[in-house]
Amino acid sequence: MMCVMSRLGRSVAALMALAGLSACSLVPSDGPSGVDVAAEHSATVPYALVKLDSAVLDALASSEPNGLAGAFTDRRGPSAFKLGIGDVVTVTVFEASSGGLFIPAEAGIRPGNFVTLPNQTVDNDGNISVPFAGRIQAAGRSNVQVQNEIVNKIKNRAIDPQVVVTLAQQNTSLVSVNGEVNTPLRFAAAWSGAQDRITDAIVRAGGIKGQGFETWVMLERNGRRATVPFENLVMTPSNNIFVQPGDRIYVYREQQKFLAFGAQGQQGEFPFDAWRINLAEAVGKAGGLLDVQADPGSVFVYRREPREVAQKIGVDVKGFEGPLIPVVFSISFKDPGGYFLATRFQMRNQDVVYVANAPSVQVDKFLVMLNLGASTAANVAIVPQYITGTIATIKNLH
Repeated sequence: MMCVMSRLGRSVAALMALAGLSACSLVPSDGPSGVDVAAEHSATVPYALVKLDSAVLDALASSEPNGLAGAFTDRRGPSAFKLGIGDVVTVTVFEASSGGLFIPAEAGIRPGNFVTLPNQTVDNDGNISVPFAGRIQAAGRSNVQVQNEIVNKIKNRAIDPQVVVTLAQQNTSLVSVNGEVNTPLRFAAAWSGAQDRITDAIVRAGGIKGQGFETWVMLERNGRRATVPFENLVMTPSNNIFVQPGDRIYVYREQQKFLAFGAQGQQGEFPFDAWRINLAEAVGKAGGLLDVQADPGSVFVYRREPREVAQKIGVDVKGFEGPLIPVVFSISFKDPGGYFLATRFQMRNQDVVYVANAPSVQVDKFLVMLNLGASTAANVAIVPQYITGTIATIKNLH
């Protein structure tokens, strides 16, 4: 018995010595300590630690994506309609009196001396044909430009001619809306007057299927793409830009989420359930900080920032490669003002919120391990005596 207890004493002394060197490595933990994160050392992924303050928050706010307005900076209304190959047009020629090119002399005086030519399609070369005027370039031009060219070609032969070119059937300059809308469609861009914006085009398609906060809108125009939350179109009118002929609008649903780990009420993946939420709201959704476990001075948000944004918030980017820099934002909820800062920090999709354990928690875990070890050793010392007594009892029975 004395030998076992002696061995136990030596084991306990060794454990205590190790605990003095690295208590964190001896006891279970749900993540790194606040000291470990602050050390900015990782054997796998290098990162930069940035303390949240008003200057950093101002820099982040100024670097928020500009959405459609930033990607497509043309603030003009819809482009003037241009005819295209495949469009069907109607040409009507007016003359001041009969006896000209199109109104015979025997027609006499009658209301509206005009003739309407048969509808014709803009051919593959972009042309239409008009008697006495020949082939007229129509594709890529407005109806007024086509009218003026016809007049110029017949004015020396017709009597004060006037020409009206109208669109009989529009087969080009279309706008398509598809994805998570109630009625996907492809519609003709307005010939004039309508001036549809992005939300107007979505209304033409029957509106969105899901909630606004989980719906995203992607606009493709002239080979460029930009994506914005649907609610951003509503809340930031500058992003609700005019639709242009040829635009492709794709609507899809993707719920924004963040992940919570460490000493919080709940751990796991949490949906925003809103267009945007701030850090204070995110911590609240995860159940807040655990009073008996969390270190309120060690609240961290993990994300990757574009290189130019990381530089703007004070990160030395020379030691990092690639366009995205791993950044860990640090905030202290021990500071009463920290909660005000947290309400200004906007969460992004797939952010990770981590709250480290308080140092005392590790000490408590270590002491529990010591007690468990001592109890186990004592039980081990009793077992041989129990076995010896059992054997003696069996012998006496025989």
